[in-house]
Amino acid sequence: MATDHGKVTAQIGGWQPVTAALSPLHQHQGRLRKVVLDADVSELTGVTQTVQVEMKYPVITHRVGFHQGISRALYAAVMAQATQDTPAEGGLAGTQFAHKMNLQGQFGLHGQLPPPGQGCILVGQVDLCWRGQVHPPMLPKAPGDVEPAVCQNDGMTTTGAHEPSLTAQEIRPLLEGWAQELGFQQLGITGIDLGEHEAYLEKWLNQGYAGSMDYMARHGSKRGRPAELVPGTCTVLSLRMDYLPDCSEAEGVLEDETRAYVSRYALGRDYHKLMRQRLARLARRIESRLGTGQYRAFVDSAPVLERAIAERAGLGWIAKNTMLINERAGSWFFLGEIYTDIPFEPDPPKVEKHCGSCTACLDICPTNAFVAPHILDARKCISYLTIEHAGSIEPSLRPLMGNRIYGCDDCQLVCPWNKFARVSGEADFAPRHGLDDAALVELFAWTGEEFDSRTLGSPIRRIGYERWLRNLAIALGNAPTSPDIIAALNARSDDGSPLVREHVAWALAQHQGWV
Repeated sequence: MATDHGKVTAQIGGWQPVTAALSPLHQHQGRLRKVVLDADVSELTGVTQTVQVEMKYPVITHRVGFHQGISRALYAAVMAQATQDTPAEGGLAGTQFAHKMNLQGQFGLHGQLPPPGQGCILVGQVDLCWRGQVHPPMLPKAPGDVEPAVCQNDGMTTTGAHEPSLTAQEIRPLLEGWAQELGFQQLGITGIDLGEHEAYLEKWLNQGYAGSMDYMARHGSKRGRPAELVPGTCTVLSLRMDYLPDCSEAEGVLEDETRAYVSRYALGRDYHKLMRQRLARLARRIESRLGTGQYRAFVDSAPVLERAIAERAGLGWIAKNTMLINERAGSWFFLGEIYTDIPFEPDPPKVEKHCGSCTACLDICPTNAFVAPHILDARKCISYLTIEHAGSIEPSLRPLMGNRIYGCDDCQLVCPWNKFARVSGEADFAPRHGLDDAALVELFAWTGEEFDSRTLGSPIRRIGYERWLRNLAIALGNAPTSPDIIAALNARSDDGSPLVREHVAWALAQHQGWV
């Protein structure tokens, strides 16, 4: 087969693992179930083998591995509105394709392609299926762009032992039911085209807003291209789990400058392990039912644009404070993803942002970390400063941090949408060791051994004892002067860590009349 765009060689194999060597089409004749029932195809003269071509949606019937060249040729045939009639080399030698396709009234005018990322091209008795947010499907966008991923695994009709086949409409309620059984509040599905989010990330990194978070750029384009991170991925399942604990009122702790404020997500056990286990169980459940599939679970631990994926999956919109907001649940939830090669039906993305003219989250930020709506300079963000940043904290920012010793929730606390947030029923997210309302002096007195034992299984553990003391020293410097606070700071003035000593000295200087 040849096109006006150049010669293309293609080989097709049916019922083979994706990694297996592909074999010519003629070797599969008679072995594959006939899937083209009523195609509207132009007959051509002088053809060694006539191949029927049909665009169908949402039928997905066989798993096929194939060379990308054939998809480009088929796409060219549609768009050129002309017959491509020169034989090709390899598995489709002597085959001609007609541009005339039966779109079954699904996609509008004759000759148009299906919606982005949806459909099947059926060739003879083999179908080539794709699913993913790409447009045009299976065609490189421009020189230098990544080749769109193709779903080569048809898990929608593959079944487990003694299980009946499933349609796209039947599998969805099963997925949602399994997710809810595992403690997730919502599941959304999307393809792998993250649109403008990849470009936004690159621009944000180039502005230096990531601070010392070098890992944000370490994996190149993999963060914005799921199929590069996990080859074969064409669909992403995005799930959310509420985490707001039943604890002391956040505003009350923030107003009492002698108390330590810990971000609500970090009061209980580390969510990474819990959610990763639940996602793995969900993946196993899906694989058991379908009998096939590749799955990879992520929870804030890999180069994944989780909020972009969630927005594309319809779970919410990325708000002015860069958090994902759900109109029925606010923003107090964790996100997790399952990358898979199963072509599940995608959900419509959340296009409209419902923040309106509200700027409460931008105005409340203690350090003015928002450059503009949707743009956060992490170098000023208290969450970054207390968790990600390993060194000395800029002296001009220290007074603005108040009593926030691990993270910051101010932009969520003032968001009107969080009136819809619900308290989590997960026992693991409940406060431990009184961290929802602890005295600064009490926490500053912890020994290294106490820190290790009391933060075991907690997200706080990752910052280490040194940064824990650094953060507490700043909070003590911002607290009202009292003999207890001065005594606590003096006890650490000769600490073995230069970083701790520096911040203790600064804190003592804030209480000049008492030192």
